[in-house]
Amino acid sequence: MQSPKKYTNKLINETSPYLLQHAHNPVDWYAWGDEAFEKAKAEDKPVLVSIGYSACHWCHVMEHESFEDEETAAIMNENFVNIKVDMEERPDVDRIYMDFVQMTTGSGGWPLNVFLSPEKLPFFGGTYFPPVNRYNMPSFRRVLTSVADAWATKRDDLLLSANEVLGEMRRVGLAESSGETLSENQLDTAFQSFVRYFDAANGGFGGAPKFPPAMSLEFLLRYYHRTKNENALEIVTKTAVKMAHGGIYDQLGGGFHRYSVDAVWLVPHFEKMLYDNAQLARLYLHIFQATNDDFYKRIAVETLEYIKREMLDERGGFYSTQDADSEGVEGKFFVWTPKEIEDVLGAEDAQIFCFYYDASEEGNFEEKNILNVNYTLEATAKALKITPERLQEVLETGRDKLFAEREKRIKPFRDEKVLTAWNGLMLATFSEAAAIFNNNDYLEIAKKNADFILENLQKDGYLLRTWKDGKAKLNAYLEDYANFADGLTELYQVSGDAKYLREAKRLADMLITEFWDEENGGFYFTANNHEELLVRKKDYFDNATPSGNSVASDVLLKLAKLTGDERYERFAVTVLKLAASQFRRYPQGFGRILSVLEFYFSPVKEIVVLGDSDELKNEIWRGFLPNKVVVLAENGGENAEFIPLLKERSLIDGKPTAYVCENFACQKPVTTIEDLREQLGFESRL
Repeated sequence: MQSPKKYTNKLINETSPYLLQHAHNPVDWYAWGDEAFEKAKAEDKPVLVSIGYSACHWCHVMEHESFEDEETAAIMNENFVNIKVDMEERPDVDRIYMDFVQMTTGSGGWPLNVFLSPEKLPFFGGTYFPPVNRYNMPSFRRVLTSVADAWATKRDDLLLSANEVLGEMRRVGLAESSGETLSENQLDTAFQSFVRYFDAANGGFGGAPKFPPAMSLEFLLRYYHRTKNENALEIVTKTAVKMAHGGIYDQLGGGFHRYSVDAVWLVPHFEKMLYDNAQLARLYLHIFQATNDDFYKRIAVETLEYIKREMLDERGGFYSTQDADSEGVEGKFFVWTPKEIEDVLGAEDAQIFCFYYDASEEGNFEEKNILNVNYTLEATAKALKITPERLQEVLETGRDKLFAEREKRIKPFRDEKVLTAWNGLMLATFSEAAAIFNNNDYLEIAKKNADFILENLQKDGYLLRTWKDGKAKLNAYLEDYANFADGLTELYQVSGDAKYLREAKRLADMLITEFWDEENGGFYFTANNHEELLVRKKDYFDNATPSGNSVASDVLLKLAKLTGDERYERFAVTVLKLAASQFRRYPQGFGRILSVLEFYFSPVKEIVVLGDSDELKNEIWRGFLPNKVVVLAENGGENAEFIPLLKERSLIDGKPTAYVCENFACQKPVTTIEDLREQLGFESRL
């Protein structure tokens, strides 16, 4: 029986696992809301807002060092009203105060600790603070007492400076159209920038730390598709192979960790995020389509199987994250010693396995080993003087046995909240995977996910942000509407079920009515009915997840083709123009919007398949064809008013029939996969 907790604060009523982790701190935490700020006004106290997320290693460290410490908590409770924020639930709050800290200190990250006036105006902030003076940083207690003293004695100066920073934050948030015409030259310029920063030895861009650049690689793959520039494909495949062979990829269980602390993809920050794996699995799907190389198919499938096994709620939602730590040690779940491997595989097989996966006595990570691949199968077989078949058998059985052994370990904590935006990303990936692999299991996962969000994360027709333990809450943001609409659009194109397209169109209309800036153009991050915050932000930057404006422009261009509503294209083009000056300066930060620009400048194939023919449907997804929209229907009559591409279309000689149109011109309807293949521009199978 568990002993009662010594302390319990107001976070005990929250659903966020991150907030609940702090519910028994001696700090008198509040969740973000009116109650905390009203208390601050009534008591004339400043507010400490501490922001993090459940898979954040240094968030856990600071909690243990400071927020669990009774003396530190006493200083916090006496001098401040203290608010804990889960940045995954409240990215609107996080972005405002992250901007402030980055502008005033030159860097940012989590945990984020910001001091505000009772009117929510930030006047001082930073990230991690240690419990004692070290790392050339002041202790957290020293920060607390200094801020409390400054609030008492120099408040006017603090607030004057804070208002100046606020003015700059508001100016930075304004994106203005550069007046330049959109052109393919912008894509060529962006490509050259990627070439300059490409790490030809290790893949990726720049040096350490390295984040998996899924959106940038997707753009380069599309650039290759349009231009046939082999250098673009080389950057994509080199990076994709290096990542998949590195320690950033879970060689036993599938799925990618958050990022690599080095330049060679070896040592990761071990947390796994839903959004990374959604984008990377989709990228590997597309590389497989473009190259027909089964290596990329394997990585995509293993990643999707990891999500299916570890991150899928039985009701259909996808969980958010898995921690880096287990048993209080980062990476402990994932690393091995040669003896541990030998105990499972036996001496002979372990020697082969350890050679291929770089496991040694000295280790490559804190005297243990992160499994990674440095040699090809052929080179390994030659070095070990065994046949490739023997090597393959040892590796496959070895992975299975070690995975089974690893399952006995204590797993990292899993954040089981369901976020609409991140689910939208994974919905799109499972939808495409279902079509590319003709996998009905993946299709059912996608449908169940879409239905779960539609049934559980809406209120009065508006989307909600987060769901956990049967409870959905918080207004959805631009990224939630855009990503979920995009996922629904992909699911429609794969399933042919028009209800998903209708919902995608409804959400697109809400994007325009609830988020669009009528005066200056672009989509705000928060809706018209959202609580009033210090700044109403607009974001075009594709960071770890694509910006809401990027995804909104993407889905609107597709919906314009599918529904015949040209208004959608006008909104999308306005966004592209507003972002043009920014992606010209720093293309690496705008991978998704550059992919949208590729779609905009490429001839879009409008493909309709009537009748029930798996062969015709499968052919559409056999090769990489990013610039397409797909309509599947049993017959042409149903939904023709809603989907103009179905008008006056019918079966030829009673057979399933495909129609392909491009640039306002239609080719003749076809009934064989050979004729369809030719119209789609795919090479014949050998």
